[in-house]
Amino acid sequence: MVAGGRVFVLPCIQQIQRISLNTLTLNVKSEKVYTRHGVPISVTGIAQVKIQGQNKEMLAAACQMFLGKSESEITHIALETLEGHQRAIMAHMTVEEIYKDRKKFSEQVFKVASSDLVNMGISVVSYTLKDIHDDQDYLHSLGKARTAQVQKDARMGEAEAKRDAGIKVRAGQRRLFNMKKAVKKTRERWSKRGGGGQNETR
Repeated sequence: MVAGGRVFVLPCIQQIQRISLNTLTLNVKSEKVYTRHGVPISVTGIAQVKIQGQNKEMLAAACQMFLGKSESEITHIALETLEGHQRAIMAHMTVEEIYKDRKKFSEQVFKVASSDLVNMGISVVSYTLKDIHDDQDYLHSLGKARTAQVQKDARMGEAEAKRDAGIKVRAGQRRLFNMKKAVKKTRERWSKRGGGGQNETR
């Protein structure tokens, strides 16, 4: 077993078989899967997988599974495995959870699929949730509800900002009024003192 190198083969005595170590990009589609609350949705994920030629144990496992198989056959087996795990994760989550937390969904598919494919000598390099949609406008309604909530929050934030600004303006006006009032009283006291001094001189 040689990974990425050359080997001498004796004709008629020995036989050579190759296995692809290329990184494979998989388009993982799960159509109309019922989620935890019974809402059917369709999901597309993008995964990159490869047979680990640097790990002897994984390479040995891959050789047992795929030796003599073409790259397209290996791709099909990896794709079927990933799609099965993707469907299972979808069935255990709600639409809202998948829609609002794509990172969590991707991490779960990656984790479960990796633990399974590693036994075949395949490592999952990456997995990303590319698309989520449905035929019942459920996601559209979620999006509208989210947009409405954002707009509501924006209006409330604007109203609170105006209120706070008004409070600050009124507080400033009160301080200015009090300052003017204090200055006026001070002037009046000084004016009275000045008048009293002139009468004493006379």
